[in-house]
Amino acid sequence: MGAEQPETIAAIVAAHRAGTMTPAETIARTYQRIRDHNDPAVFISLRDEKDAIAEADKLAARADAASLPLYGVPVAVKDNIDALGFPTTAACPAFSYTPTHDSTAVERLRAAGAIIIGKTNLDQFATGLVGVRSPYGIPRNSIREDLVPGGSSSGSATAVGAGLVPLSLGTDTAGSGRVPAMLNNIVGLKPSLGMISTAGLVPACRTLDCISVFALTVDDAALALSVMAGPDQADPFSRDRPLGAITPLPANLRLGVPRNGQLIFFGDKKAEAAYSDALKRWTALGATLVEFDLEPFYETARLLYEGPWVAERYLVIKNLLASAPDAIHPVTREITAAGARLTAAETFSALYRLQGLRKIAERTFANIDALVLPTAPTAYTTAQVLANPIELNSRLGTYTNFVNLLDLCGLAIPAAMRSDGIPFGITLLAPAGRDAMLASIGRVFHADTKLTIGAKSVAQPALAPLPASSTDEIPIAVVGAHLSGMALNGELTALNGRLIEATRTAPDYKLYALKTTPPKPGLLRVEAGRGASIELEIWSLSSSAFGKFVNAIPAPMAIGTVRLADGRSVKGFLVEPEALGEARDITAYGGWRKYMAEAATG
Repeated sequence: MGAEQPETIAAIVAAHRAGTMTPAETIARTYQRIRDHNDPAVFISLRDEKDAIAEADKLAARADAASLPLYGVPVAVKDNIDALGFPTTAACPAFSYTPTHDSTAVERLRAAGAIIIGKTNLDQFATGLVGVRSPYGIPRNSIREDLVPGGSSSGSATAVGAGLVPLSLGTDTAGSGRVPAMLNNIVGLKPSLGMISTAGLVPACRTLDCISVFALTVDDAALALSVMAGPDQADPFSRDRPLGAITPLPANLRLGVPRNGQLIFFGDKKAEAAYSDALKRWTALGATLVEFDLEPFYETARLLYEGPWVAERYLVIKNLLASAPDAIHPVTREITAAGARLTAAETFSALYRLQGLRKIAERTFANIDALVLPTAPTAYTTAQVLANPIELNSRLGTYTNFVNLLDLCGLAIPAAMRSDGIPFGITLLAPAGRDAMLASIGRVFHADTKLTIGAKSVAQPALAPLPASSTDEIPIAVVGAHLSGMALNGELTALNGRLIEATRTAPDYKLYALKTTPPKPGLLRVEAGRGASIELEIWSLSSSAFGKFVNAIPAPMAIGTVRLADGRSVKGFLVEPEALGEARDITAYGGWRKYMAEAATG
């Protein structure tokens, strides 16, 4: 199984499209690697190999196979996420059930050409950052066998680190998609809350949970996110968060670093030195480092396990706790049972404090693009964690526990391989919705480290060139039926349009619902400051595609210049004023989506 074989998603898909390797061969290789790796604690359930190969053959026979973004890619799924054909256990045999359909995330992966091969081990009920709290055993850390694999997504992270699969799903409530990524020298992408549907996920803390991605490169992780992202009616916590495009490293990147003396490494000098080296690398890449106060973030982190969110964990297992307490791992039981004692008054008190801390975080990001922090302050061996399970687990969450409470997105990236053979990683954090920006800067940093990928001595692939440079591309603002997910969006995607960003107009516009089929709005420029700020999306089209698109626009729509809230101007849809006779003024909705959502329920 030499290094010449494709390891990354990008390389595997390219090989399938070129015909140098078939999906069936890739799946067979995956199973051979699982046998060679010989760690029964990675997977809780593994699909029959013949069944997976048969699916790969069936996929390859499809006429549209080569156009699928994950064509023939083998994927492992954390066993608290439903996948048809497998029981869902959450690493607790007494809790196990057989789902009747895929979770939304898995359904979208399959639709993109992925082949699900198994369900991976985890800290029971996704409670833990260590990966040692499972009746199904402790997966071996793929880099150094004496280290904990990291949790709770232990099996998913080690499966990617060991090269068994190029992509796996984890979950991340308190850091479970980031800590194991660092400990296995892989990328861990924690999306904005609500970006990937949690329908079909066994909750840990339902208000904070998200499905996360493990991959060998940032580009691979971003591709997987793009396939799964999007609103879902089946998930009340789903949010419509369009994923922007990957862009070049910005020239004036500002990264937040904690004030002197605020970082904690628990005496691990090698981790401290590796973080310092990572900051020097960022400076060499052209970033400006800006100090910020980390203390409010630490205070937020303490709320997660010392505050009422433990009650969310209790809700998930309270029936099992009452009927069969011994079926629950003793450490998980100890942590979770505390949730039963919390009062409503304590919950509201914590929510008020959290709201104040969120405002502080907002101010922190006012002049910073992203924070750059250690993913974890240090690493521990399995023996150390088993001897002191709660305290050492808590230490691993030093830089992760506050992230979902503050509604941030995160990207954990390998930064160094220490002289003692322990991997060190950093995490980039930004406000929700900036996932593409984190990927855009994180991919450049990871490539610059020249680290090998996962546990294999395989060189990182060269950074793929970004799609057609913006020199030949023209941005266009859309406010209605061409928005992502709306009736006419296919007209943009058919022309290879790329979503650049979601933003708003200057407060100089009114929005009208026109009597057209399909329904469309009309955006009208009014006197400066006399209108409202209207939601829109900016898409990018090649100059030839822009010409085709504009040529097909029917009256009374027109293309004019739209002023944005930040002062920029962009070409976009406007309406001819004489067409507004019977149109309804819907400016108060602030955008077409909100109006259409109400129209659908009205």
